[in-house]
Amino acid sequence: MTVLIQERVREARESHTPLRITGRSYWLSAGRPVAAIETVSLTTHSGIVEYVPGDLTITVRAGTTLAEIGRATGAEGQWLPIDPAGSDDGTIGATVATASSGPLARGFGTIRDLVLGVEFVTGEGKIVKGGGRVVKNVAGFDLVRLVTGSWGTLGIVTEVSLRLYALPERRVTIAMEAPTDTRRLAERLGLLRNAPVMPFAMELVNTHLARRAGLPPRPMILMEIGGNAAAVAAQRDALAKLGAVIEASAETWEKVRTAESAGGSVFRMSGLPAGLAARWERAQQIVGTAEGTAEGTLMHASVARGTVRCLVPQELSAEASNLLSAPNADDTVIFESLSHRLWKKLSPTAISDRVSQSIKKAFDPLDILNPGILGPSL
Repeated sequence: MTVLIQERVREARESHTPLRITGRSYWLSAGRPVAAIETVSLTTHSGIVEYVPGDLTITVRAGTTLAEIGRATGAEGQWLPIDPAGSDDGTIGATVATASSGPLARGFGTIRDLVLGVEFVTGEGKIVKGGGRVVKNVAGFDLVRLVTGSWGTLGIVTEVSLRLYALPERRVTIAMEAPTDTRRLAERLGLLRNAPVMPFAMELVNTHLARRAGLPPRPMILMEIGGNAAAVAAQRDALAKLGAVIEASAETWEKVRTAESAGGSVFRMSGLPAGLAARWERAQQIVGTAEGTAEGTLMHASVARGTVRCLVPQELSAEASNLLSAPNADDTVIFESLSHRLWKKLSPTAISDRVSQSIKKAFDPLDILNPGILGPSL
């Protein structure tokens, strides 16, 4: 199958035909518009290539869904702790290409930390392999990280080797009310970061998202802890000393993860974790969250990583756009989804620097792979 993809790329290269690279097509609305004529789908390029439970590693084709990986590893008492936005019906290839991670990155790292090796087809039609299939093999490590998050602009990911973990004996989801005052919120988040607990995930969610997830309709801090019964009990007791806690359904995480803002705008603001409370307040001011809005803006933030993600149900206002485009030393803004007009205004390109341009030319000199999704090649 990889050879067929290779032949398709070579034909496109010869005819100068731009290609749109897709998996299950759930990310088509994300990123800048792609100036492609034809589509290369990896949906049928799926299945497990090699699974060695004793090594806690698995190698799969790019079109394999996260659900398929979950079923295979779960049967062996293992799992791939990755929960990007969307459902498990998404493919591992798209997860790697977009460098998508979710709340579980708090305990297990991002997808970049879980990818051991990768195979991909470059824009010149060459099959390239980086990394390996075992944890101790770090050959080609930089190449693996380079391709992860390149949005298919350097090559079509065809195969991925992944690091797995043993399934914990117990997993418990706990929720705690979050202060609305910024100073008090900062204090609460600081206490949680320094508490004697090792949560798998810890997310701050706003009122609208809390309601959507089945939690009390107010800002909440959502946590997942795991391990054996004694470890879970000890961590729950430690958290209870910081504030009243309630046990929530494990399905709460799925509801947070699959929350969408179809046709709207999505962006992230990141910075030092210590500045999260102030960043949360700035994000609220930017999107102008209003409790009376029909659906409302959905917001969640990684307490450990300091990143706030905002899902706005409509195009950003002129005022919000101006605030996001204003320089801020404490925040880095990354856009996931915008209208075509706003892409040009807020983030015309992410690859205008000389290094990015050189890398792009080395792997896809004719710019036929997802042209424009990271911005024009200047």
